[in-house]
Amino acid sequence: MESHSHNHSHDVLEMSGTRILITVLLNLFITIAELIGGLIAHSLSLISDSLHNFSDAISVSLTYFAIKISKKDRNIKMTYGYKRVQIIVAFINSSVLFIISIFLVIEAVERFRNPEEIKGTLMIIVASIGLVANIIGVLLLERDSHDNMNIKSSYLHLLSDAISSIGVLIGGIAIKVWSIFWIDPLVTILIALYIVKETWHIIKKSIDILMQSSADLDYPKLKSDIEEIKDIINIHHVHTWLGDEKTIYFEAHVVLENILISETKPILEEIEEILKNHYGVNHITIQFESEKVDCSKKMFNK
Repeated sequence: MESHSHNHSHDVLEMSGTRILITVLLNLFITIAELIGGLIAHSLSLISDSLHNFSDAISVSLTYFAIKISKKDRNIKMTYGYKRVQIIVAFINSSVLFIISIFLVIEAVERFRNPEEIKGTLMIIVASIGLVANIIGVLLLERDSHDNMNIKSSYLHLLSDAISSIGVLIGGIAIKVWSIFWIDPLVTILIALYIVKETWHIIKKSIDILMQSSADLDYPKLKSDIEEIKDIINIHHVHTWLGDEKTIYFEAHVVLENILISETKPILEEIEEILKNHYGVNHITIQFESEKVDCSKKMFNK
């Protein structure tokens, strides 16, 4: 006996393709500007930042295509639909950003040991252009990043580059005014550590979803709530998993008193009401069993 809830909001999936396109074009513009500026100023930090912005353009493009694919209807081959493509892309984007951040820390430590002379003026000009463009990109994605792990992974890419641009800008000013070269690697390390912390959360959550880890529910309370329903003796063989970050699937075996099949409909409806309204479960599959079944079975037994 199965019930599917379609109340899950798709507002995030309706986000404007125009906003995504603007963000991608902005990042390609920054990439070219910083690459040219870095080559002229012999600035490794600007060239490095241009590569980060290029990775942003790829990240945001992947996010857009993942959203488009996730909206495809279910079919006989993909009976659960395509929602998880967003989780896969979030994992890829976050993993790439995590690795970039680790390399940034290594590079920054090397800069502490061997400070490089940087041309401050050009660095300030190019970093300012990059900062403005990145802030626009961050503002375009910020609203949707709260509700969607996939968009948040791209948002973090852009946010990291916006903060990087601030770091490069501050570094450029410090170099220009006081010749303080160590400010650049210090800011880089602080930025990298923040991004590592944020991306690790997304990586861990996306792995949990892909590995079909159980949904975060109060299972003892859930068992108690359902077993309080009239004619229910026991609930066991419980499985929960996440289709994406918001869609919870639930299946279980429920042992009933010796009643007619026609009398089980109100019981099923009461179970569904509890699971949907109190536990946020979206998809419910319940198998009823007679009281002759061994009721010593525990909740997670097969």
